[in-house]
Amino acid sequence: MARRKNPLLENIKIEKIAAEGKSIAYVDDKVLFVPQTIPGDIVDVQVTRKRKSFMEGFVTKMHHESELRIKAECADFGVCGGCKWQNLPYAKQLEFKQQEIIDNLERLGKVELRNVHPIIGSEKQLYYRNKLEFTFSCKRFLTREEINQQADEVIQRTPALGFHVPGMFDKIVDINHCYLQGEPSNDIRNFVRAHAIKNELSFYDIRKHEGLLRTMIIRTSSTGEVMVIIAFGHEDVSAREALLEAVKNNFPQITSLMYVINEKLNDTITDQDIICYNGRDHIFEEMEGLKFKIGPKSFYQTNSEQAFNLYDASRKFANLTGEETVYDLYTGTGTIANFIARNAKKVIGIEYVPEAIEDAKVNSTINKIDNTLFYAGDMKDVLNADFIAQHGHPDVIITDPPRAGMHPDVVQTILNAAPDRIVYVSCNSATQARDLQLMDGAYRVEAVQPVDMFPHTHHVENIVLLVRINN
Repeated sequence: MARRKNPLLENIKIEKIAAEGKSIAYVDDKVLFVPQTIPGDIVDVQVTRKRKSFMEGFVTKMHHESELRIKAECADFGVCGGCKWQNLPYAKQLEFKQQEIIDNLERLGKVELRNVHPIIGSEKQLYYRNKLEFTFSCKRFLTREEINQQADEVIQRTPALGFHVPGMFDKIVDINHCYLQGEPSNDIRNFVRAHAIKNELSFYDIRKHEGLLRTMIIRTSSTGEVMVIIAFGHEDVSAREALLEAVKNNFPQITSLMYVINEKLNDTITDQDIICYNGRDHIFEEMEGLKFKIGPKSFYQTNSEQAFNLYDASRKFANLTGEETVYDLYTGTGTIANFIARNAKKVIGIEYVPEAIEDAKVNSTINKIDNTLFYAGDMKDVLNADFIAQHGHPDVIITDPPRAGMHPDVVQTILNAAPDRIVYVSCNSATQARDLQLMDGAYRVEAVQPVDMFPHTHHVENIVLLVRINN
């Protein structure tokens, strides 16, 4: 039997923003998810996926552009997927993000909300990131329009250095100018690409798992320092040395130039030896007079200016008097722990990554903070009754877990510890809502503060203050 062809839907009106940066329309009592559209657009949609209650598709023709739509800054908008909302006014982005937070907490968490504060927007909407990771590919991604042109100069697959196409692990968009990170990021990336092509260095083939140049990470800081990490797919001393030396000579402002030989099947380098070629093996960030050491494996919020607003709002929610014992869960490099230490009696940070914990300890030493303790290990294993008995009952717990949220065992341990206040920082309000529901009955939501760390994307951070209910 022939497979049924998915339909082409005509003159579809986009109604509202949905999750993950998509928008939705309604067709025959079904939800239709359409990327790269905004409410008010009227479009033709080619359906690519059809299920009982929903469909997905892409735009084939624009009949009417929404009055909300604005011109995107980036020439690669709509292809690389990094800034899905550049065609939407920033005020509207904030409005949609605020509503998403409320919807998730109420619909998924089923908790009563109090004191929902207006979202804190980012002063910078462009060039706000302090870290980007670029991928080398031996074959540049081609758009539908380029393929349809059937021109030899277009079909020729030239190398690429840029970002993954959403949902395509082997497709890389070649980026000339990215509006996410300030200079010298673009200059460094373009120089490395040009040097590699001129000297016939091989770009990585993810399908065959071969090629010299694999990935490149560029980190910049509020102090003006720069870190560059180039990952090579195999050892080639002469080519590697020539590239690194060229980068060093052309960009003397680079504080930390590093490299790694990654022969694994995946791109992660957290389990690899990262070697310093020139300069320091770290850079420094600064926040409210505090210095933070950032190594090649360190986590630090990617929007430095908004990181301060996020931590400042968290500190206000914690309502510290200087007499409290605070547990900082998923502490990373101890940024929050050290940020609030001057306002607390004692702060104990727990984190899975040992290298991050070592950085956290260094950050305390650098800033002459002597009331912090840091421990490495899996949260559900470290944070238990014996740990709490040893270090004291927490008056306040601050938790900033990864997108997956907290393990149920961690939630239960927090409930058993029964702190007076919990400050829950999250980059995923859906899993945050799930965890809040687990704590409902023992704690009430006292306040909510969304913070936009990532303009032009659907991502948003959210802080929830939970107060213990005295039964």
